[in-house]
Amino acid sequence: MAGLVLLGRPGCGLCEEMREELQRLAATVPLPPIAEFDVDDDPVLSRRHGLDIPVLLLDGVVVCRHRLDRQELLRLLRPR
Repeated sequence: MAGLVLLGRPGCGLCEEMREELQRLAATVPLPPIAEFDVDDDPVLSRRHGLDIPVLLLDGVVVCRHRLDRQELLRLLRPR
């Protein structure tokens, strides 16, 4: 999974909160496009992340779980 991926499930309040925080952040700094996936649609993702949603991934690597870690996301997005 390349780029930013938000794993969650319908009806998840924390997932909605992270989505909204990402939208607010995207209004102030450029972010890669964000793909969203229902963690329950994939048995592997469900096993790996199902109890820890929402999960934000960058190029397949976990950035944060439960709450948006803005500083970590911005650090990982900085050009090297």
